Amino acid sequence: MNHWLVKSEPFKYSWEKFNEDGRTFWDGVRNYQARNNLREMKEGDLVLYYHSNEGKNVVGVAKVVKESYQDPTTDDKNWVVVDLVPVESLKNPVTLEQIKAEPSLADISLVRQGRLSVMPLKATEFDKILEMGS
Repeated sequence: MNHWLVKSEPFKYSWEKFNEDGRTFWDGVRNYQARNNLREMKEGDLVLYYHSNEGKNVVGVAKVVKESYQDPTTDDKNWVVVDLVPVESLKNPVTLEQIKAEPSLADISLVRQGRLSVMPLKATEFDKILEMGS
């Protein structure tokens, strides 16, 4: 199993709205590196859900339930989506400041490539963030 982090601005698609919907396709990715990460996602992979811009914190865990396919919001064949479902909310959202202050998370893309919207995480990094949010 692989682990990932996806970012969404809460005013565009919040964790609360995602939970209400129960399932979504992850669209709007227009960065090649992020798109390549979507293509690497496999059914069953776990995903941290991060509120960007306002909040700047990891708020929940989702799961990939459908692997990459053509983004239905565009005819451009370069772009793909995956389907995600919410799994659980973190008891305590983990802030970007907390992540930056944790030495074992110094190399994650959230810190090194702040604008990347879909990024891989090592299992140890994923578990550390979950631990911080419990």
